[in-house]
Amino acid sequence: MNKMRNVFAGVGGALAVLLITTGAMAADSCIDCHTKISPGQVQDWKVSKHAENDVSCSECHGTKHQTAEDYKLAVLPDEAKCKECHQEQYDSFAKGKHNFGWTSLNAIPATHMAPDELIEGGRGCGGCHNMGIKTKAQKKEQRDKGYRYQNNSCDECHTRHSFSKKEAQSPRACQQCHMGYDHPQWEMWSSSKHGERWFAKQNGDLPEGAAAPTCQTCHLPDGTHENHTAWGFLGVRLPLPDDAQAAADRVTILKALGVLDPKTGQPTPILDAVKAVDMARLDQQSWQKERDKMLKICSQCHSSAYAKEQLDMGDSIMMKADRLMAEAITTVAGLYEDGLIKKPAGYPANYPFLLMFMHTNGTAWNKDLDKLSYIDQVLVQMYMKHRMRAYQGFFHVNPDYAYWYGWNEMTKDLGEIKELARVMRATAGKE
Repeated sequence: MNKMRNVFAGVGGALAVLLITTGAMAADSCIDCHTKISPGQVQDWKVSKHAENDVSCSECHGTKHQTAEDYKLAVLPDEAKCKECHQEQYDSFAKGKHNFGWTSLNAIPATHMAPDELIEGGRGCGGCHNMGIKTKAQKKEQRDKGYRYQNNSCDECHTRHSFSKKEAQSPRACQQCHMGYDHPQWEMWSSSKHGERWFAKQNGDLPEGAAAPTCQTCHLPDGTHENHTAWGFLGVRLPLPDDAQAAADRVTILKALGVLDPKTGQPTPILDAVKAVDMARLDQQSWQKERDKMLKICSQCHSSAYAKEQLDMGDSIMMKADRLMAEAITTVAGLYEDGLIKKPAGYPANYPFLLMFMHTNGTAWNKDLDKLSYIDQVLVQMYMKHRMRAYQGFFHVNPDYAYWYGWNEMTKDLGEIKELARVMRATAGKE
């Protein structure tokens, strides 16, 4: 052992020791230094499968970084590095919805009006939408802005440096991203009967063999990384329904998303972006494929007839929610048409645009952005917050979210929009 130490001590002054834990683990001077600088990272690595299998720091970070001054020479591994050992998981992830997180974020106009700290810096949408295999150009853009660390997707669920499979299989791994304003799936699941049973089982209040479905049970079964849902995030799909009113309502929503031109009803370039990021099912076959998958999963615990009945009711509640949504959009669109709302710069048409979100002007980073009217903000809230909760709450079997936080709030939004429109018209003498 002393001879080995002497050999390594002579190489550039670096010291490498053989760490003895539960097994022999590869280590180098990185451990010595980072035990002082970032001890949590070292401890996470020590308890990881990587350490157990002699995957040392240099395997992922390279060997160019040797001193405190040259830390930027350390390679920040991306999914391609993980792929070298985890090809199957990489291929599965590449086909799934999570892979499109970063691309879909950048396809949304509102993203480019938010401060970089929230997007590139990862303290807003970028904190979760960092997921997705980035191109070299996208990575360079991040680095040029000074943001180095949002480089990998795998560590969103298998957090570094422990990279635990067990952690990623816990529903709590989903909580960081799938919660809050427009996608409170964690709150819906954790306060549903499914979530209650999981917590009860964790506490030993249910037998070990009792069913307690997690997020992964339904959305990432059998360890797959290829996650999709039938309705997708926006809750719109093609082809249009057979019911004439439901079809008209969905067209109205697609116009407000900028996917269809409000005047001609023809597709716009935004439809190409929706296709590119796999944000919605755009044909019956792809929608039915995901619906059939979910029916099979539900039928592991419930009868197939009951599962189909529940999912069919979810489709029905979406049509009713879209009726409210379309009426609200049409009301605001009338104000645009009559000149009572000025078309904001950057809007694709003289029509409400839901993908602008809540951004207003007067900000240091975007002073030239036109102010979004208050009635537009209520409309966006109705779509992004309350409509999402109405249909997601229904599919997650959460009565309060489906009704009180979703449907009921949509009816309140519609009432406020109609009253605001009445007052605006009365003020302008255009009642």
